[in-house]
Amino acid sequence: MKPTLNPGWFRYLAGVACALALLAPPGAARAQASAPQAAPATPAAAVPADAIPADANNPATHPVQPFAGIASENIFNVPKRDIAAEAQAQQARTQSQPGNNAPVWREVNSDQAHYSSLPAKEAGVLIQRTGQKWRLFRNGVITVWGGWLIVTVPAAILAFFFWRGAIPLKTPRTGRMIQRFTPLERLVHWTMAISFVTLAVSGIAMLFGKYFLLPLMGHTLFGWLTYLLKNVHNVVGPVFTLSIIVGFVIFVRDNFPAREDWQWFIKLGGLVSGQHVPSGRFNAGEKAWFWGGLVVFGLILSASGWVLDMIVPGMDFYRATMQIANVIHGIAAVLMMAMACGHIYMGTIGMEGAYRAMRDGWVDEAWAKEHHELWYDDIKAGKIPVQRAAEPEPGARAGGRASPGKV
Repeated sequence: MKPTLNPGWFRYLAGVACALALLAPPGAARAQASAPQAAPATPAAAVPADAIPADANNPATHPVQPFAGIASENIFNVPKRDIAAEAQAQQARTQSQPGNNAPVWREVNSDQAHYSSLPAKEAGVLIQRTGQKWRLFRNGVITVWGGWLIVTVPAAILAFFFWRGAIPLKTPRTGRMIQRFTPLERLVHWTMAISFVTLAVSGIAMLFGKYFLLPLMGHTLFGWLTYLLKNVHNVVGPVFTLSIIVGFVIFVRDNFPAREDWQWFIKLGGLVSGQHVPSGRFNAGEKAWFWGGLVVFGLILSASGWVLDMIVPGMDFYRATMQIANVIHGIAAVLMMAMACGHIYMGTIGMEGAYRAMRDGWVDEAWAKEHHELWYDDIKAGKIPVQRAAEPEPGARAGGRASPGKV
């Protein structure tokens, strides 16, 4: 008898075949993908921004920084370039993107030196990338923080003056005069003071003028003014340097630190409490201005200014050198101007008789005893002469002895 199949088996086998057919496409697709075959070009899928590697020369690929709004960069942070990798990428780009001149401008914007027939030392570098970083640091950190410092310090001194007022003499004047500054000392001091004020005013106009002078004067007049002030600044700078050197030689003897200076610093010279603090010819505050302002900041300003003036013999004035000198010059200038505000205040309206001491060179015995008691004691003991240089007293110039009025 010939065997026959049950129709139920056909239905069972058909179901198994359908299940295998559903499982077959993934495997077939993998097999097709492994076999080389021509396929039409399709657009590449969008790549997430996080998957793009950061390029040091392309700011668009840099991750977002938390303080990206602050316009300031480290001018010393220059990323190292991989020239070999850039050359290979350029060859591939030439084949895939013929006629694209972006690589040319990318090379122009690099720090790589190329050949140039010009005799300049840096003619091979067309655009220096650190120049932009210097500009951001100058217009960001120095201008913003320095501007606030220059505005805040005079405002605080003015508020202190309205609260405390000028320091008056507590005892009547005697009419007996003591020579405090010789004619040479006054000449050097006023040369230093006038040159410093000239440099400060011209420097403020060049650094901050575009924010408060340019809107008032317009571009043409402001341009001529800053051009004039720049040349005045460059001429007066060496005069200031010379006055610093001579002033150091003249005044250094009486500005060495002494034991009584600590008490002056602890009590702030009696400015707040009004308590008398003995001191020598120069108190601790004047010594701090001499060493910190005159010597440290004055010499830093002079050295960096001579570099910016390009008058240092035998020195190569590269762009990076000038940028660093400009940053140092700006920071030192702002700090010295802030310190000078306190010195100018105490020498003019802050203390009665202080301005006339530098103008005429003489002070009353009462003023000397009250403000510089240790110096006065040395004079009375004969250690220091009452008159150190031949010069008539202020009262004798007017035809008589000094009056009991203000000294």
